[in-house]
Amino acid sequence: MRAVIPDADSMHEFGRTVAGLLQAGDLIVLTGPLGAGKTTFTRGLGEGLQVRGSVTSPTFVLARTHPSTIGGPPLVHVDAYRLGSALELDDLDIDFVRSIVVVEWGRGMLNGIADSWLDIEIERPVGASQAAASVVADEAEVLDLDEPRTVTVTPHGPRWPKEFDGDFAPTGP
Repeated sequence: MRAVIPDADSMHEFGRTVAGLLQAGDLIVLTGPLGAGKTTFTRGLGEGLQVRGSVTSPTFVLARTHPSTIGGPPLVHVDAYRLGSALELDDLDIDFVRSIVVVEWGRGMLNGIADSWLDIEIERPVGASQAAASVVADEAEVLDLDEPRTVTVTPHGPRWPKEFDGDFAPTGP
């Protein structure tokens, strides 16, 4: 499935929608450049799963667990940017079976960890950001621009159908 997400609010809502499809043992791998919307998506996912705690980027702690407030599985949010291999991801001792796990920057680190996952790639427009960089002085502001993102969801393994028909494609304003 491929969809254009028009803004940050829609990316958040997309996460909420995907949350309705998930169950304990599910794994999502998020790929995209800095500022693409990975954490915004995960924040919406956490809201949809009704977990406790503010979902923020786990860059400095590597993994953060958010328990469910409704008796569901916890959300484990992992930032694999500084990890070098699947072995290092495995060393985090994450309960993949009883949790819903989101791994940012985790593409290529799932060997032996899971047989099914959703790969979600978020692309941000390059030309628009470069044009904005010439107008906006602060580089961090450029990363936060509320521009459309292209999201590609690729299912892997027996848990997910081979092709999504767009049932959870977000609707823009």
